[in-house]
Amino acid sequence: MPDKLRVLFVTEDDPLYVIRLFEVFFREFPANALEVCGITIDRAFHEPRWKTLRRMLRFYGLSGTARITARFLRARLSGQSIARLASEKSIPMVPARSVNDADYIERVARLAPDVIVSVAAPEIFRKNLLRTPRLGCINIHSGRLPVYRGMMPTFWQMLRGETAVTITVHEMAEALDAGAILGTVNVPIAARDSLDRVITVTKQEGARLLIDVLGKIHRGEATRTALDMKQASYFSFPMREHVREFRKQGHRLL
Repeated sequence: MPDKLRVLFVTEDDPLYVIRLFEVFFREFPANALEVCGITIDRAFHEPRWKTLRRMLRFYGLSGTARITARFLRARLSGQSIARLASEKSIPMVPARSVNDADYIERVARLAPDVIVSVAAPEIFRKNLLRTPRLGCINIHSGRLPVYRGMMPTFWQMLRGETAVTITVHEMAEALDAGAILGTVNVPIAARDSLDRVITVTKQEGARLLIDVLGKIHRGEATRTALDMKQASYFSFPMREHVREFRKQGHRLL
């Protein structure tokens, strides 16, 4: 067993939700067993800003978009960012135009991570990147797999009447959300709940699940449960009619 497991994170620049995972992870991970050798922070969605704004308006509506935008600007103005958290821990940034570019993969190979961890990474990892770390790539997904593959799994679990969100850490494969499960944890959903609250808690508890799974990988104790893809389904970004039904059930977005 090596002294420390070398971990590289690939994530998106989100000062509202994804940052909550890193606040907990950087505060609680065992530095005597895990070494975060780098972090790549990419822009969300990989699409023009006007498309992101249109997506937000369809999902949150005008007033909700104004509220979430105000929160985003306050976070930015106060300096809240994943990059700042990483800097405070002296974790080096590993920039990328695309994580699948040959130059990025060469840079990662020189870093020699044992594991790459995807946390809301906005790009699909291709074969060459998946094969670069010694022990492979893992992803954290806020949904029970393989049923809740795809986008916004927390929303879909709430909409479909689940009593809990199942956070899943799994190995990454070339097929999306199809690798073996390494660990899960449940976050209860109230009868009338807020998507904002549930996502925040899933990020915080997801950080602790990641710490547990990475510790098991480091000790050689990780167990793998293959997915039965016969049960697989895939969810896209919610449409307005899905949001209306969500609200009819007594849930709120914010």
